[in-house]
Amino acid sequence: MATALVIENDPSDDLRRLGDWFAEAGLDLTVVRPHAGEPLPDSLDGFLALVVLGGDQSAYADAEGRPGAPWFPATEGLLRKAVRHHVPTLGVCLGAQLLAQAHGGLVERSTSGPEIGPGLVGRRDAADGDPLFKWVPLLPDVVQWHVDEITELPIGAVLLAASTRYPHQAFRLGDRAWGLQFHIECDADMIAAWARSDHAVLEELGYDPEAVVVATADVLADVEEVWQPFVARFAALALGELPDADIPVPGTPRTLPLLGH
Repeated sequence: MATALVIENDPSDDLRRLGDWFAEAGLDLTVVRPHAGEPLPDSLDGFLALVVLGGDQSAYADAEGRPGAPWFPATEGLLRKAVRHHVPTLGVCLGAQLLAQAHGGLVERSTSGPEIGPGLVGRRDAADGDPLFKWVPLLPDVVQWHVDEITELPIGAVLLAASTRYPHQAFRLGDRAWGLQFHIECDADMIAAWARSDHAVLEELGYDPEAVVVATADVLADVEEVWQPFVARFAALALGELPDADIPVPGTPRTLPLLGH
């Protein structure tokens, strides 16, 4: 049975509601957990799509040149293959950063500071011609939880959503790969766990952890209203059931050879 490959980078950020939405859309999943020692496949042969989830790691290498996680170079290699071979791809938060970095974009610690909690992003005009984003409202609700950001998009990337402090909130590479800097998969339990583990960060920002959890839980229904149909359209694309999936590609994204960091 053909499935979508899901790379889970961190046990604290699993598929959660995203898994339910994919199941409702009829897309079967194969989840690989490299953080638990499970090996990544060498290719995407036999997979209908690629989904790369978030995590607490940084996409970029540290001062000694070590990647944020040992499997990140292989993950970036799969992301390059996915774009090159038009495999439907979705990167969420860290996954979006890895997608951008794999194609020559730049990910750095954000000079605007952490972005945490419920928020809105603004859809760009280019989204009108996108097979997934054209149905997204102008100011969709999202959940934010990141300290790094994509400071430069890859050559050829199409910016689909932005915000004032963090301009690269969503983008497309080629005709089948999307990156979302924000989270759409969270439920209230996941947010509560993140608030506990990032208590020091919240305290530094002057945020009450309990208030962050409550405020985020309050928008989850609105997040689902926007992003469950988005995920259903992505699943339909992977299954070959999206009739208006052919879109013009303004440029060819820059691809780089697979290198260690």
